Amino acid sequence: MMIRTQVQLTEDQLKALRRLSAATGRSTAELIRNGIDQYLVGKRITNAKDRIERALRVAGRFSSGRSDVSAEHDRHLGEAFEG
Repeated sequence: MMIRTQVQLTEDQLKALRRLSAATGRSTAELIRNGIDQYLVGKRITNAKDRIERALRVAGRFSSGRSDVSAEHDRHLGEAFEG
């Protein structure tokens, strides 16, 4: 079931949506719905229990090949994010 709502867009947003709509053959409403879906996937809200369970499922599944990660994790992270 679709529910009608009103959204205000900037002139540039509407122009870009109309260009994309014409290029893809999809309606602007469909493009907006798809954009909202993609945004919500990235913002999925989970409770603390779900986050902990998810972290525990991946713990120990990967190997860095280093034997000092537990003691030197700050240094390794710093090196990984440099430059």
